[in-house]
Amino acid sequence: MRVDGGLAWRNLVRALEHLGSATRTSRRFTPLPRILPFPIATYFRTYSNEMRQPQLSSDLIRIMEQRLSAIEHRTGSLLNLINQPEASPAEYARANKELRKLSGCMDLIADLRTQQKEIDGLKSLMAECPEDKDMLDMVTEELGQAMEEEKRLQSLLLKSLLPKDDADERDSILEVRAGNKPGKAYSFCCFSLYNGWNLPPGTGGEEASLFAMDIFKMYEKYSQKKGWNFEVLDITESDLRGYKEASAAISGAGVYGKLKFESGIHRVQRVPVTEKSGRVHTSAVSVAILPQADEVDVHLRNEELRIDTYRSGGSGGQHANTTNSAVRITHIPTGMTVAIQDERSQHMNKAKALKVLCAKLYERERSRIQISRSKLRSEQIGSGDRSERIRTYNFPQGRVTDHRVGITHHAIDEVMQGENLDVFVDALLLQEEMDAIASFSSSH
Repeated sequence: MRVDGGLAWRNLVRALEHLGSATRTSRRFTPLPRILPFPIATYFRTYSNEMRQPQLSSDLIRIMEQRLSAIEHRTGSLLNLINQPEASPAEYARANKELRKLSGCMDLIADLRTQQKEIDGLKSLMAECPEDKDMLDMVTEELGQAMEEEKRLQSLLLKSLLPKDDADERDSILEVRAGNKPGKAYSFCCFSLYNGWNLPPGTGGEEASLFAMDIFKMYEKYSQKKGWNFEVLDITESDLRGYKEASAAISGAGVYGKLKFESGIHRVQRVPVTEKSGRVHTSAVSVAILPQADEVDVHLRNEELRIDTYRSGGSGGQHANTTNSAVRITHIPTGMTVAIQDERSQHMNKAKALKVLCAKLYERERSRIQISRSKLRSEQIGSGDRSERIRTYNFPQGRVTDHRVGITHHAIDEVMQGENLDVFVDALLLQEEMDAIASFSSSH
């Protein structure tokens, strides 16, 4: 049976297989009694290795049919408009643009209607031949296949009707930070992006820097396994060669949509290399995932930028030198500052700094629009706050727990190697889809 790759049902089933060794802890899910009247783990189990489609409730199918009928009616009206000789060029262009947006959904609707007609025909044939056993057996088999195909098409159509984030297909900027205090520029950036939310002081000192390095390399390995390009933008090292701050550009198909829920506080519990008595310490690092901006998204004017150059060196730079290769760019209207000193070339450092700055400004505007349009921040998985503790890595017990979806995986080494990170990523994406379905149902 074919399965839509929209939200990677295949990956979700694979995640369930990983969960064979996982333990569920307390959940913070929004209950979905009308649509999925069972916990998320049960929802995972409704999928078999044969990739069956999820069961949709009759209420949800009824609501979806109303939307499909409205789309069919709207498409008919638009087709009628573009065939009118008196339609103005502007009206024609707008109608054509809307028709292009609806075309994918209309193709699925046409397939669904064809399948439904076939089901009606097979049911009529069964009613006409109640005593012909061979015929009934053949028709029953065909009817079962046709109804499975109908369910598949309904699932695809439901996904097409759910709200989408245009940024999901974009590349991303990854930022990992550790230390006793967040940088001034970063604090201001978080305040601007999240309407006053801010990161708490980091904990753990050198141990946090070492864990920041581990987390950064975990995402690098995960990106390599996904076939994504991972470009290191800047690394500021600690005295023990850990990472006080590190940033990278990750590019590939659907990177931001896959990683967007990784933003937040990642906590580690382990015995630091500097601990002689063997006592377990708790440290934390902050992770930020930003969608990369295109040139059309952010327009930077030279008069809005202050560009300073300085020498990189010491433990704060990978390439200590005697030339002014390090670059710090300040966006004067917002006060955001980005500093890059990873490359020997001033030109390359400037290009990287501009890429990060554009991503920050783009995310700032996206967040402003989302907050003004809806209650997304309070309804999404967790709070969306980067100061929220989202995951704990307990090395003595060999487990990783995601506190938003209540999943614990007992193979911490595999997670740190980027192997089983999909256990959490796919569960978070599934929860996002479940919340979207709940919102879709409650709004109609």
